[in-house]
Amino acid sequence: MKTILITGASSGIGYATAKALANNNRLILCGRRNEKLLQLKAELTNTECYLLNFDVVHKDDVFKSFENLPKEWQNIDVLINNAGNAHGLASFQDADLNDLDAMIDSNVKGVIYVTKACLPYLQNSENAHIINISSIAGKQAYTNGATYCASKWAVEALTKGMRLDFLPLGIKVTSIAPGVVETEFSLVRFKGDTQKATKVYEGFDPLKAEDIAETIAFAVNQPKHVQLADITILPKAQADATTILKNNLY
Repeated sequence: MKTILITGASSGIGYATAKALANNNRLILCGRRNEKLLQLKAELTNTECYLLNFDVVHKDDVFKSFENLPKEWQNIDVLINNAGNAHGLASFQDADLNDLDAMIDSNVKGVIYVTKACLPYLQNSENAHIINISSIAGKQAYTNGATYCASKWAVEALTKGMRLDFLPLGIKVTSIAPGVVETEFSLVRFKGDTQKATKVYEGFDPLKAEDIAETIAFAVNQPKHVQLADITILPKAQADATTILKNNLY
């Protein structure tokens, strides 16, 4: 049985990942929306869960949460850095600076803060593993997504650097880079505009949060000597970051 910590567990990929890993594991569920965490915990009736309510962008809250972890929850084996968001879809010159700040804060600084805070506990595990949720946008920049792509390229670089730095510590490090996944992602990006968000997923079958959760579980459940370094997962209709076959048309 492993103790697995998941950030961004209150929705989307994090929520689905908690369900995928619930059997035979203990879960530390982290998120901004405590009511959603409580709902998830209620659904995982046969799983021991501990809730941490914080936003990864707030450094002091992150470190305070980890410092106050009860002793019986400090034997963390797996950290899944899933929390992150896209804000806006505009050219760099037209983008709102607050949106750009928000993406760097959540997607980059959030990964740094949580990993640094969690590392003392991970180092005590013989099965230590960090999984960072990146994106196809971390491998290929696209128009109107400069800063979001930059934030995910940073996740890719952090993952590779961590794998090098943590090698003597015996910590496995994995990057999982999804393509288009139908979650609240587009709703957040378009600031609650349901019509715009829905249009992103029209005309093809996007990935579901459960697809990514299954991939995460596959990586977590590898033998101790096996380290999956880099996984890119796309829907069948997607060839790269911007090439998607919709209704049999590019």
